Amino acid sequence: MRRRILLLSVGMTTLVVLAFAVPLTILMRNAVVDDSLKTARLQAVNLAYYVGDQDHTAADIQAYIDEFKGDAAGSISVRLADGTTLGDPPPGGVATPKPMAGGDGDGDDDGRRGPPKVTDATFRDVGGGKATEITVKGPAGPASVCLFLTSDELYDGLLTGLLILLAGSLLVLLLSIAGAEFVSRRLARPLEETARTAERLARGDVDARAPTTGPAEVAKVGAALNGLADRIDEVIAVEREAVADLSHRLRTPLTALRLQVEALPDRERAEELNTQVNSLERTLTAVISAARRPQREGRVPHCDAVEVTRQRAAFWEPLFEDQGRELVLELAQPPAMVRASAEDLAAALDALVENVVAHTPDGTSARIVLTRQLVGNSNGVLIVVTDEGPGIPLGAGERGRSDRGSTGLGLDIARRCAEAAGGRLTIHPNLPAGSSVHLTLAAP
Repeated sequence: MRRRILLLSVGMTTLVVLAFAVPLTILMRNAVVDDSLKTARLQAVNLAYYVGDQDHTAADIQAYIDEFKGDAAGSISVRLADGTTLGDPPPGGVATPKPMAGGDGDGDDDGRRGPPKVTDATFRDVGGGKATEITVKGPAGPASVCLFLTSDELYDGLLTGLLILLAGSLLVLLLSIAGAEFVSRRLARPLEETARTAERLARGDVDARAPTTGPAEVAKVGAALNGLADRIDEVIAVEREAVADLSHRLRTPLTALRLQVEALPDRERAEELNTQVNSLERTLTAVISAARRPQREGRVPHCDAVEVTRQRAAFWEPLFEDQGRELVLELAQPPAMVRASAEDLAAALDALVENVVAHTPDGTSARIVLTRQLVGNSNGVLIVVTDEGPGIPLGAGERGRSDRGSTGLGLDIARRCAEAAGGRLTIHPNLPAGSSVHLTLAAP
């Protein structure tokens, strides 16, 4: 989003700069040409007055022209009444002097001397440049004065102005980029944090809250998301409390049932019923524990998978020794945090190890390997439990299904633990030497 805002701002600023720079460039060009022609006209008029003075000879005019070459831009030339051309004429030569009405050029009709008569300046394009021409009435007749400017001389100073204009345009563009970056950061950063908060809520972290800073509209979105998260938290808390209270209330009839079972005269039947009552009581205890878990572990449970795996391996090791089995343990360096409670992960590992013990012959070895692995967009853990037994039947991971006389819930317990932790359970049932179960768990 920040990039789109930045590109939009730079594009709009560029269009605005071009909208001003292009006509300004044309105006600058015309202004430079007008200034050059105005200066050329003034210099040509000065020379015309000098040429029209009856006291100045052709040699004087040539000296004036030579002095002009070192002081001003352009090349100047004069065509006298007798056709003689002095100076550096432009390409094509100096135009023929125009006839002028009036006296002989050395004074007024009453004999008084005065300034010579000159015509208005005319301009013509010559060889890529511009020639400024003036006709003056001299002592010997009309003469033509020409000042020629090449294209470089005509546009002298334009490059400096264009460079200044370019520098100003770049400065405006840079300021626009800086301003767009500031605005985009101020607008996009709260939105990005709000999006991350929504992702955390989707993963089950109901403690996540969005920022309520930035523009009013963005802050309003964050506040609305926080209100939704608070409501979700309240609903979850109420439902967990309701489940826990209901489970507690079931203990009273359960106790009464236990007393009635113990009072049965048939002791064998009483023992069978008492076993079922004990199982029901353990289930109620597990429900209450699960309902109270957020108060103990927080909304997103987590544990060190390395430590839990080591503890469960130590728990099963005596049984493996009694059955002549070998349990190989390969663990990554701790800690390896995963998004599962220690109780759930322990139950999943117990289910996988118990599956090995229950469905492979005595003496069959097993291996538990824990490595770090990328799960989704974050680092996670891969736990592989392998054995050298007869393999796992197809479809054994489905809840309640088993082809070997068990309840079929063990692999389902492990699968639900993996999915709750943002991972998955993968079963490789018929390897060349036994079976393999892969349990992937995401990081908290």
